[in-house]
Amino acid sequence: MKPTLTLTTRSTEQTRQIGRKLGEFCRSGDWIGLTGDLGAGKTCFVRGLAKGLEVPEGYQVTSPTFIIHQTYPGKIPLHHLDLYRIHTGMELVELGYHEIVEGDGVCAVEWFQNVPDAMAGFGLAIEIEIVDENTRIVGMAAIDNRGSELLSRLKESL
Repeated sequence: MKPTLTLTTRSTEQTRQIGRKLGEFCRSGDWIGLTGDLGAGKTCFVRGLAKGLEVPEGYQVTSPTFIIHQTYPGKIPLHHLDLYRIHTGMELVELGYHEIVEGDGVCAVEWFQNVPDAMAGFGLAIEIEIVDENTRIVGMAAIDNRGSELLSRLKESL
């Protein structure tokens, strides 16, 4: 998928700020898929998203690699999933993935590309590329009209 918005960040704080701004525009039912190498900043981006969704300060947003799914309360619930260890559609079914995606809240899904059935067919696909120790290229592609709307609002706000 070709990015329709590409941003360069020079710190983890800038990566979080993009996530925060996007979170401010999200609504229940939005899906955001994140890809990138280990350490690229996917969870950092989700921390910003959580801030934009007004997840209370007491919640520490961490990578759910081993627990796979974590939900955080906020103005809209944030479902943070990490599919790094998931490889089949059957594992998604056992996880209740489709019910989570179709339920209330915003879904941020790391490593969605590992399982072809994990792409929701709507929302945004975000790839974070490591340039050097501090610099990242954040490429965002809209999957549908809602994804395009989110990207337009994000562009206008930056």
